[in-house]
Amino acid sequence: MTDPNAIKNNPFKDLGEIPEKKYHNGYTLNSTYITVRDGVKIAATICLPKGLSPDEKIPTLLTQTRYWRAMELRIPFRWLFDSMITNAPNPEIVTSRGYALIYTDVRGTGASFGTRIIPFSEEEVKDGSDIVDWIITQPWSDGNVVSKGISYLATTAELFSGNNHRAIKAVMPGHGYWDPYTDVAFPGGCYDHAFMQMWSFLGKNLDLNSPKVFSQIMPEVWLFVKGVKPVSSDTDLKLLQNAINRHESNKYVYEHTLKRDFRDDKLPDGTVFDDISIFAQKEKIECSKVPILAWCSWYDSGYGDAIINRFMNLSNPMIAILGDWTHGAGLPANQFYPERTVVTPKPRDRINTWINFFDKCVYGDGIQGKMLYYYTLVEEEWKKTNVWPPLGHNYQKWYFSENYSLTREEPAIDVGADNYKINFRATTGRNNRWWALLGLPITYYDRNKVDEKLLCYTSQPFGSDTEITGQIILCLYMASTHEDGAVFAYFEDVDESGNVIYITDGEFRLIHRKILSTEPPYKMLTPYHSYKKVDSLPLIPGEITEVKFGLHATSVLIKKGHRIKIAIAGADKDTFIRYPTEGRPTITISRCKEFSSYIKIPIIKKE
Repeated sequence: MTDPNAIKNNPFKDLGEIPEKKYHNGYTLNSTYITVRDGVKIAATICLPKGLSPDEKIPTLLTQTRYWRAMELRIPFRWLFDSMITNAPNPEIVTSRGYALIYTDVRGTGASFGTRIIPFSEEEVKDGSDIVDWIITQPWSDGNVVSKGISYLATTAELFSGNNHRAIKAVMPGHGYWDPYTDVAFPGGCYDHAFMQMWSFLGKNLDLNSPKVFSQIMPEVWLFVKGVKPVSSDTDLKLLQNAINRHESNKYVYEHTLKRDFRDDKLPDGTVFDDISIFAQKEKIECSKVPILAWCSWYDSGYGDAIINRFMNLSNPMIAILGDWTHGAGLPANQFYPERTVVTPKPRDRINTWINFFDKCVYGDGIQGKMLYYYTLVEEEWKKTNVWPPLGHNYQKWYFSENYSLTREEPAIDVGADNYKINFRATTGRNNRWWALLGLPITYYDRNKVDEKLLCYTSQPFGSDTEITGQIILCLYMASTHEDGAVFAYFEDVDESGNVIYITDGEFRLIHRKILSTEPPYKMLTPYHSYKKVDSLPLIPGEITEVKFGLHATSVLIKKGHRIKIAIAGADKDTFIRYPTEGRPTITISRCKEFSSYIKIPIIKKE
């Protein structure tokens, strides 16, 4: 994707070339309140193509956000730009292609009324259906509605399809979760303290119309944004202030989750994490038969895994895309090419691709079956497959061995182990895959230096180019001096000069190590851990136990002469909470005949 010459199987080409514009004179702006079934007023901004005649009917693209649908700009910026500038280039492209574009503030946010206890509540999802009812009564509507979004907006779009409204023709969730517990809040059962706290801080300030939050997170936005845009009729701002007053009783995820550990811990409204997942709505989404275009990056939090889970588990017609960019594809993130500064495809090209998809679903026969496009790092090529894992997929075991090596040979010694005292200062910094959810760049700095604090095992040079695609499985036979702890494992490439490049990683809290033989809540390719309290198992200090879990999915070419490396830590201090909260454990990794620790690598055999 970052290589403009990588055209073969490129999804942004396969979905069609950019057609000519239908409208050429820009768009008009209006805003209003849409009253939903329980009387809550939802703020909506409507963009229509200029030159739309009274007898013309067009489809609508709906986006539901919790990050302000439109912004009130400071002087002099309001004289230069309209209130949709932060959503650019969406309004110009979408309307020029012959769609109405509507942004709404979800209930309890922006200029909308209502309150919120949890995100993606049942009431919030139902609002989408009421908004569609309003849209299809408008004089410019042809009765067709599609929805798209990135991150939070991706989840609103995907859950929106589960309303099974006859007018909904397609959805495009970009960089959205599948399972909120493992994809973002507690990956591997480890609490993502940094993101959950910062996201809640951002949400609270937005809901109270306090743009000062941007001075800490996005200083460039703070310079020109005054606050959320009121609806057009609210000239004295009384409605906006009334809505903001109601937001004061909102609740936020950080306060919900800080003192929780397990998947089945109750949230304040009596729900659990699974209740706001996509997989829990599988039946409704499948019943809709709505076509889905889902896209993300290998590097973005746990959302790359979410694309694969969505592809394997939903029967809807689907195009899924996995590339090498940051959250929302604002920047390139390919760790093998850090010099790149411009993401490919450009935002305008990407948005036009999404409209090509919507055109197929609104005006054509839609899409048939399922196809997943994935970008292989280093090889710099797009691949596509209609099954996952791809054909040719085969696991290969590499064992931990003497002298901190990885080898294909199973250990033959009776005694062999390595000790590691947990370094709680170990960190991947604040530009890792988890901080990326805040719109930050993704850069894993100086892995050579970082690995000096970790327990590392390295292979001999590969004898030929080898594609690794899928989820690496790490199996440790280990003991600890403490009852609790975590493992952070980094899979890396080492070139001929000894330079270390991050490929992917995985994290796992040790009390969740029980592997269940029962049916998981959805199809998965990694060991099934329930993350429920009933299945938690404190470690018995000094006793060897099996710890097996999957790293985040990837696709990479290991070049001939390069080596692979697994680096093991017990902490990532700038991102995850510390386990255990007190003490400094020493862990022992066994590598003997009886207890053979290993990594299992998904190799794609070439035809």
